[in-house]
Amino acid sequence: MLNSNTKKYFVLIVLFVFPVFIYLFFASGKNNFALLPILSEDINEISSWDSLSGDIIKFEDHISILGFWGNDVINKKTEALNLNQKIYKRFYEFNDFQFVIVLLEGQEKEIENLKNKLKEGVGTDLVKWKFIFGNSDEVKNLFNSLKTPFNLSNSDSTPLVFIIDKEKNLRGRDDDDKEILFGFNAQSVAEINNKMVDDVKVILAEYRRALKKYNRP
Repeated sequence: MLNSNTKKYFVLIVLFVFPVFIYLFFASGKNNFALLPILSEDINEISSWDSLSGDIIKFEDHISILGFWGNDVINKKTEALNLNQKIYKRFYEFNDFQFVIVLLEGQEKEIENLKNKLKEGVGTDLVKWKFIFGNSDEVKNLFNSLKTPFNLSNSDSTPLVFIIDKEKNLRGRDDDDKEILFGFNAQSVAEINNKMVDDVKVILAEYRRALKKYNRP
């Protein structure tokens, strides 16, 4: 039998602790069941572009992290390391997940050097880092198809990276502190940790749920 003091504490726990637990449960699950908003549709396809590997790279049927490095590869080491450590290493084993980095023609040697630096002491398979090459007009046209308010630099590069879904749509946040979050600043570890990791989780969870739904007997 419970004594009166024990009963009193039990009632207090039910009244005060349990509601907090319920709140935290649903708060933590919010992103797990949300959909990442579509910000732009029908992004230009890239299947006709030359790639470092010689393979055909495309957005369709892939979840892509898209970056634009132009001819500024020499200054992209920090961004590449941030993305590799915080995003790629965490999610690269998911099916159909890839990084797509857009470069100007003639940057093949520079990107091979950067790849070697990424491999040093990392122990991660970089097979899903995809590098594609085009001229300045092609790079700008691809970037403009994202329909963001931003512009590329004079070197056709940007520190921003973007989430492209399997249907060639740009995904992001349509209410991020009352602003639209089109892309993530790869120079900022805080932004990658606090926002990009969550959004990549959301879109991967969305496709996992869809896969389970349509694979049901």
